[in-house]
Amino acid sequence: MTTRNAFFALIPALMAVPAAAQTQSEVSEFTLDNGMQVLVREDHRAPVVVSQVWYRVGSSYEGRGQTGISHLFEHMMFKGTEAVPEGRFSEIISREGGRENAFTGRDFTAYFEVLAADRLPIALELEADRMANLQITEDALSTEREVVLEERRLRSEDRPEGRFGERYAAVANVTNGYAHPIIGWADDVRGMQVDQLEGWYEQWYNPANATLVVAGDVDPEAVHALAREHFGSIPARAVPAVSDAERLDPPGERRLVYRDTQARVPQLRLGYNVPSFATAESENDPYALLMLANLLDGGEGARLPQSVVRDSDVAAAAGAGYNPMVRLDGEFTLYGVPGDGDVEAVEAALREQVQRLKDEPVQAEELERARSQLLADHLFELDSVFYQAMQLGMLETTGAGWQQLGEFEARIQSLTAEDVQAAAQRFLRAEQLTVGVMLPDDEEA
Repeated sequence: MTTRNAFFALIPALMAVPAAAQTQSEVSEFTLDNGMQVLVREDHRAPVVVSQVWYRVGSSYEGRGQTGISHLFEHMMFKGTEAVPEGRFSEIISREGGRENAFTGRDFTAYFEVLAADRLPIALELEADRMANLQITEDALSTEREVVLEERRLRSEDRPEGRFGERYAAVANVTNGYAHPIIGWADDVRGMQVDQLEGWYEQWYNPANATLVVAGDVDPEAVHALAREHFGSIPARAVPAVSDAERLDPPGERRLVYRDTQARVPQLRLGYNVPSFATAESENDPYALLMLANLLDGGEGARLPQSVVRDSDVAAAAGAGYNPMVRLDGEFTLYGVPGDGDVEAVEAALREQVQRLKDEPVQAEELERARSQLLADHLFELDSVFYQAMQLGMLETTGAGWQQLGEFEARIQSLTAEDVQAAAQRFLRAEQLTVGVMLPDDEEA
């Protein structure tokens, strides 16, 4: 995601809608003749609509020599068309009282508008225009290339955590596109040319490779008609086949020790290669992994804050996380910051907590507390119309299918202690682990 696209900074404002989310709202699905998918989720609590166009392309689709092109192209999509010159898109949305922006991920690039519900046709007309008629010029590329390089300097090159994160990802994802940063490697971005961007536009910015997600105070049939009106005449093109390298299973434990002269405190990261919604053999596996992450780091009473931070003082901070909404395999992550610089002690404490999950079935009371926390977080997030659209778009573009949104509660409710322990035993194995350590430059490894 970009500094221009300070997406997370917008979320509090975008979530400022009345409470009592309609979590059981139906999703209507349509497909235009040119292959464009349309998903509509009704939410009539406020006269607001969220429109998002998702393209199935992100940094994991890139090879060396073109890393960062998805993100750079996101910038270029705001450079204008013949009908809507540069700057006019944002002016029109602002004039109508709305917000607009975009974001790039590893598996998708998405563009959104938040408007009064009766202004939806304006958003669709503008998005259809730049899907079909974007102007890509050398002057525009020269400007945005420098913007991206400066963004990269601020976020990655000038920060120890950024430098460490890029190196860790390259070690943890040796066989796929998650190895390189979304923003790209500097030499690739610096060498990007107009013909490369034109080719990227021709390949991926295609109605057959796009999903329109609309959520809010709308009628599904009316949205379908508007989508046909604005996007229906854009010709479909063949979508390129994606060739992902086969993973090494199991890849074997890997270890990175990175020393940085600007790092002030050591940091530790343990990442297990695990399945996502899209790659799991069993539909329950990702939900069990979500439960494991919540047991470790679901609030102040979870195991890591309680045992590793407060009770033992081994770590100043510790946590865990897992995101199943990725196209390829995901990562189950634990991290820690030593309280006294003893990285080995923190690593031992984190490994001990993993082993405990494998050796001991979680007690009923703790399982129910984690289950309640997961469901509460999920329902709170669905209180946002914007988040509802985000969930549909991410699930669909990563290959999980938007239907997963409606299955979440039932899947979490059905998990047993045996399911959770079995997932820990199956996936949290040393053969699937990458360990990353960042040390101040004068520290011993």
